[in-house]
Amino acid sequence: MDYLLLALKLIVALGILNVWLLRSGKATSYRGGSAKTMREEFAVYGLPFPVFCLVGFLKAGLALALLASIWVSGLARLAALGMGTLMLGAFVMHLNVRDPFSKALPSLAVLALCLAIAFL
Repeated sequence: MDYLLLALKLIVALGILNVWLLRSGKATSYRGGSAKTMREEFAVYGLPFPVFCLVGFLKAGLALALLASIWVSGLARLAALGMGTLMLGAFVMHLNVRDPFSKALPSLAVLALCLAIAFL
């Protein structure tokens, strides 16, 4: 179980850091609407730039907290539930702009991983 939990934490944390720090300015098939960058995606959702900055800060911070929870076990549940809440919000945003389910699937997958981390 310890190795499974470690793997889940690494998958979520490194995946989120990859998306927000390395791929934020790059097009992917999962961006909302016809957005090419993460900033454009937030505009598609009707969210202002400060919300984009806040969500990015929170996701990166929670991802780092998940990494830290490898050594400080008390952080895992809080970080996973916080990240899961943000991923639920991402899923709702995809629904609001009527994206195909395939674009919303990553947010649901990460939400499921976060719930597993929080409750294992």
